Amino acid sequence: MKRPRVLLADDHVMLLEALAHVIAAEFDIVGTAHDGWTLVEMAEQHHPDVIVLDISMPNLNGIDAARILKKKVSSAKLVFLTIHGDVPVVEEAFRAGASGYVLKICGAGELVNAIQCVARGATYITPHIAGDLISTLMTAEPQHAEKRNVPTLRQREVLQLLAEGNTMKEVAVRLNISTRTAESHKYEMMRLLGVQTTAELIRYAVQVKLV
Repeated sequence: MKRPRVLLADDHVMLLEALAHVIAAEFDIVGTAHDGWTLVEMAEQHHPDVIVLDISMPNLNGIDAARILKKKVSSAKLVFLTIHGDVPVVEEAFRAGASGYVLKICGAGELVNAIQCVARGATYITPHIAGDLISTLMTAEPQHAEKRNVPTLRQREVLQLLAEGNTMKEVAVRLNISTRTAESHKYEMMRLLGVQTTAELIRYAVQVKLV
């Protein structure tokens, strides 16, 4: 049986090297990426079977990267390996296209098992959060009428770069847009989210794990 080809993404270099070493006995490691946009580029280049990615990554966070990856390399299965165990974050990850979710407190054996599961077409959720997720889904009120006010992908890119300390001019250069367009995205987010200041916008970015 062909060994699954795996691409790894995390902004901690030492962790990436350790992960690659640990799982190399079971999988072919096609590359490692340290930020979200590099991950997208490498995935398009290598077309891995499975992508293991963190949520908190610079330039483009893992959840927004997942949304892009599911369009550009739809055959790749996504396994999140992260410290974030909050149920809303887990739900957002699966909405973005995840097939697996593992916490960094778990052992290497569980990550190997998760990769093997998703490579076979199954779904994997670490037992550490599975119970909380099921309880939340069973008790949640159905949402019918009102659509959530969620910024677009471009708006979230602007917000993440702002939250990482970039000026509006730097944001515009990084995204290859005009400063006026970047500011327009910022003010549209403020209107959408009902906030008045950049500080409140950045607080939102922290809450939704953009940074």
